This record gives sequence, structure tokens and C-alpha cells, in this order.
Amino acid sequence: MNSADWISRNVAHWIPTSVSWRRLATVAGKKAAASAPVPASDASGATPALPRVAPAQRSTTQRLAASLRRGEEVMSPRQLRNTLTQLRAIVDERVSEVEGGRRAAEFAAWYAKAPLPQRRDCWLLMREQFAPDPAQVATAHERYAGALNTAQAGAAEVALRQALESPRARLLQRFAAFDCGVRFLVDLRAELLMRASRDPCLMALDGELEALFASWFDVAFLELHRISWDSPASLLEKLIQYEAVHDIRGWGDLKNRLDSDRRCYGFFHPRLPSEPLIFVEVALLDALPDTIAPLLDESGAAADIHKAQCAIFYSISNTQRGLHGVSFGDSLIKHVVETLKQEFAQLKVFATLSPIPGFRRWLGQNAAAMLARLDDKARAALATEMSGAELSAENVLARAERAAKLDEKSALRRWLMQSAAHYLGQELRQGRPLDPVTRFHLGNGARIERINWAGDVSDKGLQQSYGMMVNYLYDLKLLDRYRSQFAQGKMALSSQVRALKF
Repeated sequence: MNSADWISRNVAHWIPTSVSWRRLATVAGKKAAASAPVPASDASGATPALPRVAPAQRSTTQRLAASLRRGEEVMSPRQLRNTLTQLRAIVDERVSEVEGGRRAAEFAAWYAKAPLPQRRDCWLLMREQFAPDPAQVATAHERYAGALNTAQAGAAEVALRQALESPRARLLQRFAAFDCGVRFLVDLRAELLMRASRDPCLMALDGELEALFASWFDVAFLELHRISWDSPASLLEKLIQYEAVHDIRGWGDLKNRLDSDRRCYGFFHPRLPSEPLIFVEVALLDALPDTIAPLLDESGAAADIHKAQCAIFYSISNTQRGLHGVSFGDSLIKHVVETLKQEFAQLKVFATLSPIPGFRRWLGQNAAAMLARLDDKARAALATEMSGAELSAENVLARAERAAKLDEKSALRRWLMQSAAHYLGQELRQGRPLDPVTRFHLGNGARIERINWAGDVSDKGLQQSYGMMVNYLYDLKLLDRYRSQFAQGKMALSSQVRALKF
């Protein structure tokens, strides 16, 4: 996308709702009310009462100009004005970055003790009182549009970018100036994200933070470190806390995952030195695994790493909710592969053993469609296995509750695996796999290599995917080809997975 397209498509998102737009909305509302039919009278001649409309929430500009709070507003106008004064003092152009950072640290200390409703008022102030000037943006955009394909186009583009740069971004950057400032902002966004989807007026602040984090946490500024049993206890505790795929049951479980035949790597940022942003757990094996149990068995003996042919990524966990939307995973895998190849030259296979987290829920909604895909022979075999019960989606799913006990020749087992292959390799949304794990790995250039029956027969595994797991293979010679195919909406599947298609 060129600069003209980018600016044209994004300028509207940066312009806050102005008085003129609110006036247009008010006029439109009056016109709609004037053209609406008058409520009919009932038998007594009385006109039914109109439903009561709740008063519109006041903007911070209206509240700052008022004397008294209204309704459910938390901060009084006076408190709001004092808070705005503190925020403006942080970004005051007359003070140094050091002084601005000191003021930001003082505000952050107060914010940490403030209840959530007061924090929300702070978010609203940041959103509304530190937005780009709509008049300056409109003027700069008009000049830019008029200067296209002229000698003045470059200068006009620079001016427009400057107009789009909000005081809010400079305010947030000042918070990064003190030691714990980045931690403060990441935690602020984590809390903000839980409410922004239900509170659209906060989306601009969230977008500003995400854009800053995408720059601050670029992979060029991250450091890859191995995490071992000799790492600080405080760091090891965070592995237990943040593990998102296979819960770590205690110190014995963690020690097993950091044994001699294992590796664990994490990305770290210099401003969060003791906090992994994302980490991956790797098992060094002599063959591609089809079940997770041996990897999590604390009593199992460590494998001989000198005979290892496969590096298996069996858990990847993001740790910071506040960094949602900032991608680390693809870069992490690439860096870990390079590191492992330097330590173990004999490694030939780089793959995952991954869950299929959304499959069971999806099949519950699409079982009838999957049954309709069966040919006559497969349908007859499944009907026979149902022991006289009607071959309906409801009955088949009820029988699938006993998936862990199905033998290799079971028609129901094959139908479940076929349905899983369809879900992973063909079920798309906007041209991308519906399954988030598939979307991640195929987007990094992997292919769906094998679907494993009874890969995870824990309660969690059965609830997610009837116990099935999947291997994604990273063929280092084909990564670019598969990534290019994925960008065109084509899924990379092995012949074994293709054979499971209906």
C-alpha cells in the first residue's frame, strides 16, 4: 500500500468526533423525530407514554466545564480538572524528558491505587483531551490531496503525518521514561482490553498503545534467552504462571520440562528484563511424536540428545495480555531453530505437537454437514457401528463421548479424524483457517503433517478435540513456498492429511 492509500484509508480513524459531527447527528435525530408517526390514542383518548430514554453520557469536555457530577459519573468535574492538569504537566513541552518521566511516575503511583471507575475516567481523558486536532488534520489532508503528483507532495505528506501524531502518543511515551513505565503501560492496556470491546470510545486509546508497542517490541529489540533449571526462581515461577497449553502441575513437572533432553527459550525486552514476553518448550526426540503423555511424564527417563533427530515444539505461551496484537511467535520459532541447529547439527525435523482447541465446539455446530459428506459405503459402516440408532448428528456426537475407547477400525473414529482434517485444512474465515493454532503455524510457513488419534486423552484434550492432536512440520526448504501459498488462501497439507478428506 502506498502513502496516498494509507493516509486516505486511515485519516478518518484518527479524527475524533467533533462538535460539528455531533451537531449533524442532532439535526438528523430531530428530522427523524419530526417524520415519525404520532402514537395513536387508546380507547380512553389518552396517548400512551413514550419509553423513557436514558440521558446520553457526557463527554469529558462537557464534564470539565460543569460544576457538579451527574448520574453515575465517578470523578467530579473538579477532580477531573485536577487529573487533566496532572496529565498535561507530564507532556508539557517546557519540561525535559527526565522531568516529564518523573511526573509520569508520580501519576502512575496514584493510578495504581485508584479504583477501576477512576481509571476509566483517566482513559477517557487520554482519549478525548489528547486527540489530534481535527481542524489541523482536515487542513493538512486537504493540502495533501491537492499536492498529489506535484513537487509539494512530499512536504504535504510530512505535514499530514505530523498533524495525525496525537498528543496522546507523546503522553504515553513520557510514561516509558521512568524505570517501570513500560510495565505500567502494558498492564494498563491489559486492563483496557477487557473493556474496550464493550466500550467503543476507548478503541482509539487502545489503538495508540498497540501501535506504540508494535514499535517498541519489534523483534530487533528483543533478546532470545534459554531458560533452564538454573535460572532464577522468580523466572521459573513465571513459567508455571504463564504456561497456556499444558498446565505445569508443580516444580517436579517444571524440572522435567527443563531436563537435559529439553530446551526452553523466551524472548525478553530490555525494559522488562525478568519477564518473558513469550516462551517455547522444546523436546529433543528420535522420532515425530504422536502423543503428549510421554513428554509430560515426570517419571520418564531423559532421551539421549546425541541421537535426537527431531526438535518438537510442544508448547508456546504468550505471557502479556497487554501486548495482544503484537506478534512474536513466528520470529521466536525462527530464532530457536537457528539456535538449535548450532547446538545439535544432527537435527533434521522441526515440528510441533499441537492441540486443536476449537474442534469439538465447531463439530457440535457442524456435525450434520460432516455426516452429509460421507459416501454410501462410509455411511453404511457408521450406521452399523451405531447399533440401530438413527444416524443423526445428535446420536453420533453422543456416541463420540466414548472416543478414547474407539479402536483403529472404528468408522466413527475415522469420521472424527476426517472432520478434524476438514476443520484444520478447509474451514476458512476470510480466506484464513478458522483454527487459531493452524492459522499461526501455516502463516509461518509450516504444513499440516499428521493428525494423531488419542494424542491428548486428558480431560482438557477430550473436551477440546476428542483427544486428537496435530503435528505441524517446519520444512526449512519449503517455508517460503508454503508461506506464499498461505497468503493466496492455499493450505499446505501432507499426503497423509489429504487422504483424510471426505
